[in-house]
Amino acid sequence: MSVEAITIIMVLITFGLYTGIGWWSRVKDTSSFYVAGQNVPTVANGAAIAADWMSAASFISMAGLVAFLGYDGTIYLMGWTGGYVLLALLLAPYLRKFGKFTVPDFIGDRFYSSSARTVAAIATIFISLTYISGQMRGVGIVFSRYLQVDIIIGVLIGMAIVGFFALLGGMKGITWTQATQYFVIIIAFLIPAIAISLQLTGNPVPQLALTGSDIVDRLTSIQIDLGMTEYMAPFTDLSMLNVFMITLALMAGTAGLPHVIVRFYTVKNVRAARWSAVWAIIFIALLYLTAPAVGAFAKYNLISTIADQPLEEVQDIDWVNKWETTGLLQFNDLNGDGIVNFSEGDANEVVIDGDIIVLSTPEVANLAPFIIALVATGGLAAALSTASGLLITMSSAVSHDIYYRIFNKEASEKQRLRVGRITLLVALLIAAYVGINPPGFAGEVVALAFGLGAASLFPVILLGIFDKRMNKEGAIAGILTGLIFTLLMIGLILSESIFGTEGAILDSFFGINAQGVGVIGMALNFIVSFIVSRNTPAPPVEIQQLIENVRAPEVDSELEIAATTEDN
Repeated sequence: MSVEAITIIMVLITFGLYTGIGWWSRVKDTSSFYVAGQNVPTVANGAAIAADWMSAASFISMAGLVAFLGYDGTIYLMGWTGGYVLLALLLAPYLRKFGKFTVPDFIGDRFYSSSARTVAAIATIFISLTYISGQMRGVGIVFSRYLQVDIIIGVLIGMAIVGFFALLGGMKGITWTQATQYFVIIIAFLIPAIAISLQLTGNPVPQLALTGSDIVDRLTSIQIDLGMTEYMAPFTDLSMLNVFMITLALMAGTAGLPHVIVRFYTVKNVRAARWSAVWAIIFIALLYLTAPAVGAFAKYNLISTIADQPLEEVQDIDWVNKWETTGLLQFNDLNGDGIVNFSEGDANEVVIDGDIIVLSTPEVANLAPFIIALVATGGLAAALSTASGLLITMSSAVSHDIYYRIFNKEASEKQRLRVGRITLLVALLIAAYVGINPPGFAGEVVALAFGLGAASLFPVILLGIFDKRMNKEGAIAGILTGLIFTLLMIGLILSESIFGTEGAILDSFFGINAQGVGVIGMALNFIVSFIVSRNTPAPPVEIQQLIENVRAPEVDSELEIAATTEDN
């Protein structure tokens, strides 16, 4: 049986499982649709958080980024891991104790303002749309390869499937589906990693094989022989400034991601939120500690297989032929010698999309068809789990935080669910367009979302918890400043890929690229928030007392906070 046939069978089986879970946990009320009724067990919620967290960017793209960027690619490991710890320890318990549905809910009630809620909801939509675009790209790549169709068709198929799962079960269905998807993801990532580690080094533990064998030296030697830079040489693709700024943007952005924060509302109390975070860190570590090894193994196998080989022979290789069909792998015989020149710069004759590295690695290594199909299934699970959570986050921002809390406070459950589902469909269409026309790797696109989160929501959430003097004027001014600045800079720096301009309008912001510029937006947010809040009236006494109560160490008590929001 062919790899494609096995893959389709495995995908159908897992999709059938996800559909069954979604149908079993389908919802009819907004509490279940947005926060799963707040009764998810901690271990299951930890697995769901991990699946939500380990998106297509983590499963498909991160190892590819490490493979192509080497040392510099580890910024994604450091930023995303450090950011999750920051979120879990610094913010999540307090937000759960506050007891609201969403991040805009927290901001609207903490800053006693419908305007603050609206601005936060708008920021949530921008962050989530950017993030989900990377997921649609990942889903499209998987379908493109294993259905042997163009990437555009792959993205459109993925769009339909993601929408189906999100519409079916809401947050309750998505939570239980994601808990199941985590185990599909981690098994699909670890089995080929162990197999390739054994194949290349004789050591079944990828992490030990990477550090305890000569695989990195062998890879470095091949790259130098081909005229490429040393694999572990630092700051070859990214400057030291960008390494620092991107890492910080990913860390702070993690703590400002609405679709991750909402996960801590799906459990019963603050204690359960803390334990969910502990389980999630354990689950996430299994993949993140393996990704650097997968990146190095993939790069070594890829170069060893095709570099300096006759082009005709390379194109006759089955996996090469099938990836060429997708348009994500191309060969240009620039010097006409009929030999594949795999190098760097203008002499490189191999055009390879970094997002295919993990998916193609089992094929390059000649692993069993079952393992190849397993990786494809895991990639789909990773993209679907995060995309579904993001869609619910955007849906709740529009239907709950804007439509219901501001424009129609008398809206029935049915009306709110209808608005949420319409929002979900519109968001899918926009995400599919960006997935077809991405401004970078899936991981790089997702990094832009983290920059937006760092620049807009993170400062206000942090100050809202730890600064009693922060008021609605400061919060609104800070969010708008950080969001508008960062969106503008991203648009100018990536104008060629986003808007189709001839060349980028702006090369960088004083040496900082699009993935790191959110840190500047974050700094502006903090500064503007602080200055404005100190020059406008202090929050009402009851709001200041509320913050004192939220910070009190009564972790098992539940705060029931009355909706006292007033319009500005």
